[in-house]
Amino acid sequence: CCVTASALVATRRALPTARRAAPAAAVTMRDFKKPNVENTVPYREATALSERFQYELYAGAPKKKRVAVIGGGPSGACAAEICAQEPNIETYIIERKFDNAKPCGGAIPLCMVDEFDLPADIIDRKVRKMKMISPSNVEVDIGSTLKDDEYIGMCRREVMDGYLRDRAVEFGAQPINALVTSIDCPTGADDRYTIHYSRNDLGRKAPEETLDVDVIIGADGANSRVAKAIDAGEYNFAIAFQERIKIDDEKMAFYDELAEMYVGDDVSPDFYGWVFPKYDHVGVGTGTVLNRPGIKMYQDAIRERAGEKIAGGKVIKVEAHPIPEHYRPRRLKDRAMLVGDAAGYVTKCSGEGIYFAAKSGRMAGEAVVKAMAGGTKLPTEAELDDLYIKPYDKLYYPTYTVLDILQKVFYTNNAAREAFVDMCRSEYVQDVTFQSYLYKRLVTPNPVEDIKLLFGTVGSLLRGRAIATPDKPFSNPVESLKRL
Repeated sequence: CCVTASALVATRRALPTARRAAPAAAVTMRDFKKPNVENTVPYREATALSERFQYELYAGAPKKKRVAVIGGGPSGACAAEICAQEPNIETYIIERKFDNAKPCGGAIPLCMVDEFDLPADIIDRKVRKMKMISPSNVEVDIGSTLKDDEYIGMCRREVMDGYLRDRAVEFGAQPINALVTSIDCPTGADDRYTIHYSRNDLGRKAPEETLDVDVIIGADGANSRVAKAIDAGEYNFAIAFQERIKIDDEKMAFYDELAEMYVGDDVSPDFYGWVFPKYDHVGVGTGTVLNRPGIKMYQDAIRERAGEKIAGGKVIKVEAHPIPEHYRPRRLKDRAMLVGDAAGYVTKCSGEGIYFAAKSGRMAGEAVVKAMAGGTKLPTEAELDDLYIKPYDKLYYPTYTVLDILQKVFYTNNAAREAFVDMCRSEYVQDVTFQSYLYKRLVTPNPVEDIKLLFGTVGSLLRGRAIATPDKPFSNPVESLKRL
């Protein structure tokens, strides 16, 4: 018995040694790739069911108000940033393409840098000199009235828009990479809007999803879904076309702090062509509302006018986009409002829209937060009109009106364009133009200088008529029927 017991003990002691001598292959969770269940339909359906259960379970508890900002450009990002800072409001920002690069000259006024706390590294170039070039190629240099610390900032839209959007997300806005397909408006006073969308980050076969919200800020551009949903009406729009052209270092040095603007019926019958410096290339483009089918012809002309200064350059990107020409007939209905291009906030004559987009988005966001009293109630249309629409128009409608008049006077024919460039020789004209552009305020008139300007304008118009070549006629009967 003792021998048997000793043998058993010896055997049991030997077993671990035997196992260590021939271990089995160890299998751990690290050997398996984590499934991406969050992007599956069952996961999202279960999440939605869980949220619905929690909502019904705690139906008696107050629920947070929801704001959806549709569009992730400057107007949408600035609106979302304001709303996201209110802890009792859930803010969503829905953008179709997070890497979108809108075709745009990319110029921003100096006041925008401080007002919107923009970092220096999103500004590619600081333009302190400009050349105005007439139909007969008369060049006038402007910029002598600028102070040493004054400039026009040149940005790439994908860089600036991305920065503003990321900042809104950091404040708490929930990003959704999706295309909005339709919007159901509420039928009752306290009902929510239902946004239908398909997520772009899930591919073409992504199922339709919905989001119920209390307030919508439409920052979705000229082809706005929000505008369609609230029956905001139509507006005339221009087609802007731009090529990004990479030129050699020597040619790029010429545009270091310089931008060029060309006028003439060859580059546009109602606008101007431009060569604007960017980080390592130039943006060369033009736009028109009167003859949109001829946009490529006008683009060829601006490249020809720029000539040797961009010769040999490589086109690295081609862009085109609709640009609104005036306000939409309706910018607010119930608890849905429009900002930026969706509202029509682009100036005539200069074609500026970035600052007004950001400003309108911020003002709309502030109006929503104030009207919702910290997320405790739904805003009314009258409150939003008083807090957003009326203050915005009071600040900027005079600017839109003045620039509309200037475009109608000076962009209609080559004689007027020659006069426009000739007038830019005046330091008074330059100073008034830059001060109103850089700081977004109408300059206090100087009666003596204004009288001089009046006589100077008459003289410029007479000289323009003497040297200008007649505008070439164009015909687009089908397209012209689409204009309002």
